[in-house]
Amino acid sequence: MIILGIILLVVGFVTGISILWTIGIVLGVIGVVLWILGSLGHAVAGRRHYW
Repeated sequence: MIILGIILLVVGFVTGISILWTIGIVLGVIGVVLWILGSLGHAVAGRRHYW
């Protein structure tokens, strides 16, 4: 999810499409939050680990 967010950020920046930029930021933030929760040992969406 983090990689997809970065890809959308780059594509949105290069093409000038602001909705891709916004979606990229949202996906990146969600990916980082899930990564942090998974690394702290919390079960995320029924999984013990989230990579």
